[in-house]
Amino acid sequence: MSRTPPPAQPAPPAVGVVSPEAPNPVEVPPGSYMVKRGDTLYRVALDNGLDYRELAAWNGLANVNDIKVGQILRLNGPGDAKGVEVKPLVTDSPTDGGTIKPVSPTPSVAPDTPSVYRYPQAVKLPYTPDAAARVAAAAEPPTVASMPQKTVVPTAVPTPVPTAAPGVKTPVKPDVADSSDDKAVDEWLMPTAGQVTKGFTSDSKGIDIPGKMGQPIVASGSGKVVYAGAGLRGYGKMIIIKHNKEYLTAYAHNSKLIVKEGDVVKRGEKIAEMGDSDTDQVKLHFEIRRFGKPVDPAKYIQTEKP
Repeated sequence: MSRTPPPAQPAPPAVGVVSPEAPNPVEVPPGSYMVKRGDTLYRVALDNGLDYRELAAWNGLANVNDIKVGQILRLNGPGDAKGVEVKPLVTDSPTDGGTIKPVSPTPSVAPDTPSVYRYPQAVKLPYTPDAAARVAAAAEPPTVASMPQKTVVPTAVPTPVPTAAPGVKTPVKPDVADSSDDKAVDEWLMPTAGQVTKGFTSDSKGIDIPGKMGQPIVASGSGKVVYAGAGLRGYGKMIIIKHNKEYLTAYAHNSKLIVKEGDVVKRGEKIAEMGDSDTDQVKLHFEIRRFGKPVDPAKYIQTEKP
């Protein structure tokens, strides 16, 4: 006697197997930078055309060396913020299949006077002199005592005097260090005497000019010294001058720094002496950066080539 085989049972789910989830990438807000391994605050400031001291102040850093991998740094000050994005108001809506309750209609107010008069109904009278007199008397409006009318004399509205909005300062003509016209760029000088032995590439980020130990290094243009030190690896003793909101110039591998941070220098003023700090040759490594990005100095100054 044959038996019907029992139905096949589904295989039990695997135990302990969890599908790996891809890590959620950190979204860096516009105008910000996420610190990567090997970064320094000096490097971040240089690559973004900023003063490292301002960068530290904007991010509340008491120690310029206290930055961590993955930290988000803001790259603009409070006055440069673009404003907070205002998102549209989102109202509640049923997303779980619930029932929307009908909105009760707003009760309307009944008019004081009905649109159709149903009572009393008019009574037609035969024409007689007495009936005509009664109708004429009823049609006359009652005599109303005249009320004295108040005379309104229009008064002149004073013209408002325009005043400056609170917190808004009258624009002041910028000085040389804050100017951003290209004329100042055209007047930049060769920072030292000599010939360029290594031109600009995406790797070099600037040009190399060999010379003698102690040879004068001058500012290519007027501006403010925003960095003077040896905190950037590969640059040795370096000076960075901020000429305007667009341009920085960097002077690396010096033996002696003449100026200090915060000094305002003039075009052609001596700022350092040539050396071989953090390099194997006495030379000047010179960079021009526009909004923090390296550009070819040969496009801005007349360089000597061998």
